Amino acid sequence: MTNVIRKIKTVVGCGLLAMLTACNGILDDIYDEPATPAAGDIYIDASDWTQWHYIDLHALKEATDKGEMLEQVYTTYDIPLEKADSYDADSTGIFTYWYDVFGEGVSNNEFRESYPTVRQPEPEHWDLAFHRNNVRTNGGAAIETSITDISKVGSHSVFSTIDFVCDTWNQTDVWTVQDRMLQGIVGNQRIKINTELGKWLRLDIPPMPPAFTHNSNVFVVRLADGTYAAIRLKNYIGTTNRKCQLTIEYKYPI
Repeated sequence: MTNVIRKIKTVVGCGLLAMLTACNGILDDIYDEPATPAAGDIYIDASDWTQWHYIDLHALKEATDKGEMLEQVYTTYDIPLEKADSYDADSTGIFTYWYDVFGEGVSNNEFRESYPTVRQPEPEHWDLAFHRNNVRTNGGAAIETSITDISKVGSHSVFSTIDFVCDTWNQTDVWTVQDRMLQGIVGNQRIKINTELGKWLRLDIPPMPPAFTHNSNVFVVRLADGTYAAIRLKNYIGTTNRKCQLTIEYKYPI
């Protein structure tokens, strides 16, 4: 299993369902102009269909507390395709569906086949993971706010009485296997994702090519240890003009 570590620079103290190959190809420039990440942003190239990318907010805080110029590290693991003997409570799998991408849209779909896989690899310590427009937490939960300026997010005590959305099992949205995509048939990874955080980048089919809707609101994440973070998707187009290259503004802890 491939374990790739990529590094991006950030200044300490500063604060995801892609459809069809047009998402990354010659039509990439018809939606928005690409943006170069500013210092202090987390930049993650999450455009690959076959990978999850993990960040550790606790490690970020530790470096910040030391007053260092940080080289932020995110760790990348491939989505496993190897068959397992059976499903267990935590196992992932590949679930193949047909999607009516040229008709009524992806909401009209039909199950084709599935098989269990080995568990999704992950680092020993992580808080958030990204696959295109999909987001996972490590035992956490999230809410969307109406705030668009992350500096205006107050103390976590403001959110203590609000019901947060936990990760749930999903088998239709983490598009992974593309070999029959021209027939509208896609293999999805069965895994827990956070549908609330997934609201920050929506992809709709129809039309074709897919329509991207960028939500620039701040999301608050309650981590597994009870601490809180604020994150905001500043841009979903990277320096190479590809969709799902994410520039993420963060504030941790709040």
